[in-house]
Amino acid sequence: MGFQETFKALGDPTRREILHILRDGAKTAGEIGSHFPMAGATVSHHLSVLREAGLITDDKRGKYIYYELNLSVLDEITGWLAGLKGGDRDEK
Repeated sequence: MGFQETFKALGDPTRREILHILRDGAKTAGEIGSHFPMAGATVSHHLSVLREAGLITDDKRGKYIYYELNLSVLDEITGWLAGLKGGDRDEK
């Protein structure tokens, strides 16, 4: 996973909303899809893009797959952004 895939995934407002929904905890595709007026296949596509970018993980529990935020990737992104502000970089 690289920043290019991550930022591409974050470029879509639906995917950003999915991340917002998942901040409250793991949810199934059906639970996530209930927030949007779109086909289940479209929601699945967005979930796939987010998963490939490393922003979410999936966990099969019984007959359902639960999706949740991958906080380690989000921490990496926020650390990188903080570094742009000059807070974390060593002086050269």
